[in-house]
Amino acid sequence: MKNKINKKSVLTIIGVILTYVIIYGLTKTKVINSYYAGIINLALINIMLAVSLNLIVGFTGQLCLGHAGFMSIGAYLSAILTQKAELPFMVSIFIGAIIACIIAALIGYPTLRLTGDYFAITTLAFCEIIRIVIMNIDFIGGARGLTGIPKKTNFTIAFIFAVITIVIIYNIIHSSQGRAMLSVRENEIAAESMGINAFKYKIMAFVIGAFFAGLAGGLYAHYMGYIQPTAFDFNKSIDYLTFVVFGGMGSLSGSVIATIILTFLPELLRGFQNFRMILYPLALIILMIFRPQGLLGDKEITFKIFKLDKLKKNSDIENGKEA
Repeated sequence: MKNKINKKSVLTIIGVILTYVIIYGLTKTKVINSYYAGIINLALINIMLAVSLNLIVGFTGQLCLGHAGFMSIGAYLSAILTQKAELPFMVSIFIGAIIACIIAALIGYPTLRLTGDYFAITTLAFCEIIRIVIMNIDFIGGARGLTGIPKKTNFTIAFIFAVITIVIIYNIIHSSQGRAMLSVRENEIAAESMGINAFKYKIMAFVIGAFFAGLAGGLYAHYMGYIQPTAFDFNKSIDYLTFVVFGGMGSLSGSVIATIILTFLPELLRGFQNFRMILYPLALIILMIFRPQGLLGDKEITFKIFKLDKLKKNSDIENGKEA
C-alpha cells in the first residue's frame, strides 16, 4: 500500500513538473502568445479561488456568496503594502491573506451559526459592504481604482501557488478534519450526535477558504497592475461559484478542469461577437440539464483512467503465478 502511494506521489510530481515545463517552454518560444499566456495566469489564480471555495461549499456544505470580498481584501492590502509601504511582494500578499483570514473568522463566528440561505445572504451582504467601503476610501483610489501596482506575479509564481493551494486543500480533505467536514455536509445533526463539533469545522473551512482567496487576490493585483472595486462585485463571487458547480461540488480536479474551461471559453468565443454572451450561459444550462452534479460530481481524476491500477493487478497476478 505504501509503495502504491509513493508511486502515485512520484507520478503526480512528474506530471506537475512536465506541465510546468511544457507551458513555460511554449510561452517563452512564443508558440503561446502573450495574450493567451495572460489568460493562463488568470486561470491559475482562478483555480486557487475555485478550489478554496469548494472547501466551503462542496466539502462542508455552506453556500458562500462572498468569496470575491475576501479576494478584494487580499488584493487591496497587498497592493497598498507593496506600493505605499514598499514591503516585499511575498510579505505583502501573505499579510493580505492573513487579514482576510482574520476578517473571515470575525464574520464567521456569528454567521456560521446560521444555515442555508441565511448564511448565503450574509456573505453576499459582506461582499457588497467591502466593495462600497473601498469605493469611498480616496487613499486607495476609491471608485477610480488603484493604479501603479508593481507587476510581480508571473506564470511561475502563479503556477507554484496554484499547486500549493491544491495540495494543501487535498491534504485537509483527506485528514480527520476533512472527514469531519464531509460528515457535516452530509448531515449536520447526525455529525453532532456522533460528537463532531459542526460549528468548529464550518468556521475552519471558512477561514482557510478566505486565506487562499486573499492570497489569490494579492497575486491578481500584482499581475494586473490595476484594480478597482467593480472587479470584486457580486458577479465575481457568482463566477467562482459557477466554477465549483460546473466542475462538481466535492471534486478538486473537477474545479480545476471547470475553471480552465470557463476562463478560456469567453475568450475562445470572441469570434462570435455578440453571440458569445448567449453561447457561454447556454453551455452552462445544457450541462445543468444533462449533468446536474457537474462534470465530475464528487469524484476525482485518478491514475485509474490511465489503467495503471489494472496493470499493477496484472503484474501482481503474474508475480503470484511465478511464485
